[in-house]
Amino acid sequence: MSVIDHLNWRYATKAFDINKKVAPEKLDVIKQAFNLTATSYGLQPIKLVIVSNKELQNQLVSAAMNQKQIEQASHVLVFCIQTHVDENFVTEYFNRVSLIRKTPKEVLKPFQDFLIDDFEKKSQEMIESWAVKQAYLAMGNLLTVCAIEGIDACPMEGFIPETCDNLLGLRDKGLKSVLLLPIGYRAEDDMFADFKKVRRHIADSIIEL
Repeated sequence: MSVIDHLNWRYATKAFDINKKVAPEKLDVIKQAFNLTATSYGLQPIKLVIVSNKELQNQLVSAAMNQKQIEQASHVLVFCIQTHVDENFVTEYFNRVSLIRKTPKEVLKPFQDFLIDDFEKKSQEMIESWAVKQAYLAMGNLLTVCAIEGIDACPMEGFIPETCDNLLGLRDKGLKSVLLLPIGYRAEDDMFADFKKVRRHIADSIIEL
């Protein structure tokens, strides 16, 4: 199958087969793909929490507007932003750059100082808004990866983040939940699996100059 075939196969799964689980090797692909997702400046102000504990999944249902996919899914991926993007956070990134690429720190320092100054000038609201955009990038990436790997998924914005944060103890980790992505395998009786895609004509969504 081509990438386009995989994307045509993908849909927002409304019912998962509770007896089918995503294999560890497939989950490892998802983890690596998340970590390889492009983010602004390469700073990665996001983390992925993977929930496979059924008790926790059941508790999350009420926080997700009673969407049953949360409890039916093999795993629930919780996309989170890191709430503290400060001088230490930026410095840790540049330390990684220096270590991995062997770039002299004096070469990196001007850009490092610029980013530290830039984030110090931003309000907490601005920083979190910026970080949320990175979470959406990551979800878009994982939706495509899941499709290529033959894994069903249902992206969700409709949930109560505060409740989710409390249930998963995210505040203690300096995190806030932004998006949910239950993954697994579609139930045979999910009628939405056979629905045709409804999209604009490509000429109406693409402008070539």
